[in-house]
Amino acid sequence: MKPKPILCPERLRRVPRQFSWIDQRLVRDGHISRCGANALALYLLLCTVADAQGLSYYSDPRTASLLSLSECELRAARAELLSAALIAYRNPFYQVLSLEPHQGPMTQPPAPRSDPHQPSPGLPSALI
Repeated sequence: MKPKPILCPERLRRVPRQFSWIDQRLVRDGHISRCGANALALYLLLCTVADAQGLSYYSDPRTASLLSLSECELRAARAELLSAALIAYRNPFYQVLSLEPHQGPMTQPPAPRSDPHQPSPGLPSALI
């Protein structure tokens, strides 16, 4: 195999001190082909802003603004990622899920609350 040249050594990428990455299995295992451009843009944003457990929370208006999407387009993108089992979502929290093959039944989040501004009883207090 021919060695790959480093094209711009002064801009060589290094793993940052903060926690953030995109798993190569997104491409290798075909996950990327199951989602449209808006869903993949949302996934990239979520991977970028997630903490070590894959958790993040941005409001729909802020997320839509960052991605130059309407809130309707954002909801559709989120639905694609949920359908592809790449994220979990319980307003306002997102979790980027592991791309490891899943073993056993997935935990279902509690039913939606009538007041979306009240904390969920199932969420750890550190996230509220």
